[in-house]
Amino acid sequence: MRRRTRVTCAALVMCASAGSAFAVERGLYLGASLGQSQSGLHNGGVNYSDSDLGYKVIAGFRPFKLLAFEVNYVDLGRTSSNGVEAKTKALDGFVLGFLPLPIVDIYGKVGLVNWKTDSSSPSFSLSRNGSDIAYGAGVQMHYGALAARLEFEGFNIQQASTPTLLSLGVTYTFF
Repeated sequence: MRRRTRVTCAALVMCASAGSAFAVERGLYLGASLGQSQSGLHNGGVNYSDSDLGYKVIAGFRPFKLLAFEVNYVDLGRTSSNGVEAKTKALDGFVLGFLPLPIVDIYGKVGLVNWKTDSSSPSFSLSRNGSDIAYGAGVQMHYGALAARLEFEGFNIQQASTPTLLSLGVTYTFF
């Protein structure tokens, strides 16, 4: 009798866990990512690119299973070469298209980025900003409202050596 009770309890726990494993496919979500950024400076005679630690803060809305809208604050870190240092930060907005599979979503994204690059050396200081096209792709694995994502983002910023961010992050969807 005791064995049957244990088996029944274990089965109930597994069923409850399986129910929460289904992805929350719609709603508002917040998250953050951390990864390797590639950035630099491309202006006149100065042309270099370097990698650093980058991060982003994510806010999004997924009204449908196949579509989401996302806004991110992105810091691509600090890069330097031969005494010249550059720092790029951005605010971007994306439309995401999803290919939802069980437990995993594959997605592509396209949008706009509003960026600012501050650079300096012992002999000059330069600040550039603008708006350009942004793009990306990724895969996310979800467990209930929590998702882990691996993604690549590129920013078509000519003055900043076309920066990129390859990151690993988490999001949480609110019902």
